[in-house]
Amino acid sequence: MDMHRFDALVIGAGMAGATAAAHLAPTHRVALLEAEESAGFHATGRSAAIWILNYGNTDVRILTGASRAFFEDSPEGFGPLAHKRAILSLAPPDQMEAMEQMLRVGMGLTPITVAEAKELVPAIRDGYAEAALIERDAFDIDVAALHQGFLRQVKAAGGALELRRRTGRVWREGGEWRAETSGGSIFAAPVVVNAAGAWGDVVARNAGLRPLGLQPKRRTACIVDPAPYTSTDWPLVGDVIHSWYARPEARSKLMVSPADETDSEPTDAQPDEYDVAVAVDRMQQGLAIEVKRVEHKWAGLRTFAPDRSLCIGEGEERGFFWMCGQGGYGIQTAPGAGRLIAALVRGSAPDPDVAPAVGPVDPKRFAG
Repeated sequence: MDMHRFDALVIGAGMAGATAAAHLAPTHRVALLEAEESAGFHATGRSAAIWILNYGNTDVRILTGASRAFFEDSPEGFGPLAHKRAILSLAPPDQMEAMEQMLRVGMGLTPITVAEAKELVPAIRDGYAEAALIERDAFDIDVAALHQGFLRQVKAAGGALELRRRTGRVWREGGEWRAETSGGSIFAAPVVVNAAGAWGDVVARNAGLRPLGLQPKRRTACIVDPAPYTSTDWPLVGDVIHSWYARPEARSKLMVSPADETDSEPTDAQPDEYDVAVAVDRMQQGLAIEVKRVEHKWAGLRTFAPDRSLCIGEGEERGFFWMCGQGGYGIQTAPGAGRLIAALVRGSAPDPDVAPAVGPVDPKRFAG
């Protein structure tokens, strides 16, 4: 069998794996092992990401804030990554208490009147909302440019993107980790980073290690035409409790989601017709948009740890690192999370802005 030796193996070439590999590349020759024919085929390739500071647990917000400068002043080779897009949260009468709670714990949130909200999104139905909040300090993220930029950094540093290399058995031998891939090739390195997303626990089991209890959850989205409204400059709009949202897409279209979280096995997620119908119905309760047809629909998996915090760091076995459990936050936390995992692999002190996340994201927190 072919043996390929590197300084680090990263399993999974989605956003988590590409980020980890790119940040390790200056000091480690990295092999990115990807099961599919293209990198980012699953969750990364189906994400419509937006940077939102008021989203997720404390560790998510730390890494989101630490990633902002990268997005707003991206390095050479990435192109513009951030495009301003406010977040508008509508509060129907039964969500007023939730809105008050959101104001208490959030940052940069401004209450506005329903009339002001309708100036931003004229399609808001009369009587739907009693109040509204706006978060102006948010932006769309060019996911493809971010992902490809990280992959280019890996290749430029002498790393390898190994497609169609599904990882099977993983074991430790002679002071190094070895991973057998489809086709019979073996990749070896002192360090392995499990960035396999929905398959993270599968990789752990293949290595004979205890899984973390990662749960993939399906998220559905569809594209509709908002005509006669022009939605290009609308904020992302949804309700306070996040039971639906709509975001301008492809200039003249609207992406709609029921913000569903349906438990799933690791798989190539497909949209369920019922979830698509729910998305349209909930959106139409808030927005006076006639949907004549759904132009496109898709689903992806967002994978969460039991406590919904990220899992970044060395596990119970030496040299086996996790970069999993990103849930719906993997894109907006990527640059900060990449710096954190690279520091932990090198054994160096994490940067001050990401250091507070070390404890909350430690995979060993699930050891019992």
